[in-house]
Amino acid sequence: MEETFLEKIRRVKVSDFFHIFKFVFAIPFAIFLKYKRKNIWLLCDTRYEAADNAFWLFQYIKLNKPQIDAVFALDKCSNNYQQVSDLGEVVPFGSFKHWIYYLAAEKNISSQKMGKPNAAVCYLLEVYGVIKNKRAFLQHGVITSDLPFLHYSRTKLKLFVTSTYAEWDYVNKVFGYPSGVVKQLGLCRFDGLHTFDVNKAQILIMPTWRMYIRNGLGRYSAYNKRQKFKETSYYKKWEGLLSSKEFISFIEKNNLKVIFYPHREMKEFLDCFSFETPYIQIASEDGFNIQTLLKESAVLITDYSSVATDFAYMKKPVIYFQFDYQEFRKGHHPKGYFSYEQDGFGPVCFQIRQVIDALTKSYDFSRGFINSEIYMQRDNSFFDLYDENNCKRNFEAILQM
Repeated sequence: MEETFLEKIRRVKVSDFFHIFKFVFAIPFAIFLKYKRKNIWLLCDTRYEAADNAFWLFQYIKLNKPQIDAVFALDKCSNNYQQVSDLGEVVPFGSFKHWIYYLAAEKNISSQKMGKPNAAVCYLLEVYGVIKNKRAFLQHGVITSDLPFLHYSRTKLKLFVTSTYAEWDYVNKVFGYPSGVVKQLGLCRFDGLHTFDVNKAQILIMPTWRMYIRNGLGRYSAYNKRQKFKETSYYKKWEGLLSSKEFISFIEKNNLKVIFYPHREMKEFLDCFSFETPYIQIASEDGFNIQTLLKESAVLITDYSSVATDFAYMKKPVIYFQFDYQEFRKGHHPKGYFSYEQDGFGPVCFQIRQVIDALTKSYDFSRGFINSEIYMQRDNSFFDLYDENNCKRNFEAILQM
């Protein structure tokens, strides 16, 4: 759910105000850069990440369309920095130089709404029409819920990428974009999901975050924040599943490896989780590539995360653990067009026992985890756009903006 004005004010940092000065002082440099380089495409995923749709499009451009003046924004501390710089020009995320390129670029392209020098300042510049650049939103995942922060009144985007007809139809009708802005093009990263080798003994667990938990914990000190986090049903349920005797017995008996990959906003709480069995490994974005994990894992357990659609795109089994459905709808994302029970890519579970039952039921000792026919049919019907031309379609649509 959208934050209140007071909650937004609490999240404003001193560094945000410094970006106002960066913006002002960058203007003359940007004018000069635009005179020298008229058609810059500035791409970005997040400050430290270059593995999502913007990176895939950047890679496609550098390998197939070298005539495009494409630049990527990324922090030098990112694990992906060398990989990106080997492809082409990189500007340090959030730097004065980033501001210059952001103001000079003909097209600003990102997989995240926050993929810009400073989200708070850029929001004001973009939504209130101070900056007239052409901005393309490549998406972070397939939308299934209503996301008010992505409505046209709060973005003023020129291109909004969707992947399926159902998603395109919903966004087009509900989000308020002018005709032709919302296009069904497919996620660029989907091009990498057509060839993969599955480790049939690997279980991937990827819960998404909760905005209302973040907001509620924001008023506490670091120590008290961790203690309060442990009191949430979110922590208790996921920790309860991973420490369940039945769950541990199942994975140890069948020699299965579990990768627990929490959302990036959970970084500060990772030390709250500890497991006695070596069969469970806690992962983070610092040392693991999400797409590699998705491709090599045999089954996914998640709650509402959009990674379920990546997994379903590969026709692999998904299990939903939605112990807090009503709370999630009230405090995080309102319901959209997608029903997990009727449209979802796997069984919907509300109790730990149900998750373990669904997991064991889908497992065959000789073949590994098997996707049932009903969910295979849903996978096939949902992804009406299924090929390796997603980057190509995105590129052509941005070229025509």
